[in-house]
Amino acid sequence: MTAPRRLLLVNGPNLNLLGTREPEVYGSQTLQDVEALVAESAAARGFEVRAVQSNHEGVLIDAIHAARTDCAGIVINPGGLTHTSVVLRDALSGVALPVAEVHISDVMARESFRHHSYVADVAIVHVIGEGVRGYATAVARLIDVLTGQAEG
Repeated sequence: MTAPRRLLLVNGPNLNLLGTREPEVYGSQTLQDVEALVAESAAARGFEVRAVQSNHEGVLIDAIHAARTDCAGIVINPGGLTHTSVVLRDALSGVALPVAEVHISDVMARESFRHHSYVADVAIVHVIGEGVRGYATAVARLIDVLTGQAEG
């Protein structure tokens, strides 16, 4: 049986407001722009993407659990759940898929409560502060890991 060539893209709370929410922090690109960029970046490497965004933690956890059956890895921007959600971290750990954590802004240069990530220790790729283009970086680096092309 061959490994699935699909990634799960997870965007957490408030990321549906991209393009209008604090454009000085998050830019003017929309969630649809992010999803298109990720799909295009993955397709260029022979992968497809299933995208989910929700403002509800349980919806995200259910999507992560479902990824066990047909995804090779997960690209996630947990939004504010990064700093608060042990259960989201446990879901990512529990499915045992490689994870790439993405943040549009440089969370370490922002408020101190944003400096801790519950996802950091389960993610093998971290892309922080590259704006929306950071999603493409995360996809490329995750696929490199999945295909054995990552530099070690």
